[in-house]
Amino acid sequence: MTTITVRKDKNGSYRGFCCMGHAEYARRGRPDILCAAISALTIGTANCLEELAGERIKVTADEENAFFQCDFESILQEKSRFLVDSMVFSLENISREYGRKYLQVKFEEV
Repeated sequence: MTTITVRKDKNGSYRGFCCMGHAEYARRGRPDILCAAISALTIGTANCLEELAGERIKVTADEENAFFQCDFESILQEKSRFLVDSMVFSLENISREYGRKYLQVKFEEV
């Protein structure tokens, strides 16, 4: 299962997100559409935040252990919050559609 943890501060501002684990939707050795979708959303959002929105972020990734973390170095601009809102919305829809046994999205106050 993949777990996405979205971190917010006490004011509700996004501070980062973390993605851990394999969805294991497909049989071992087969392409996994859920892992691909999750990776596209999380990595794509991080890339857009940095390259298009100009946010300062810190990314930590370990492909072998299915780990991706994106920390925001400051409070996000409005356009950047929209990008993260969109990622969260899409991930929650995937979780509902395919099942929480493959993908869970949770929130954590930091």
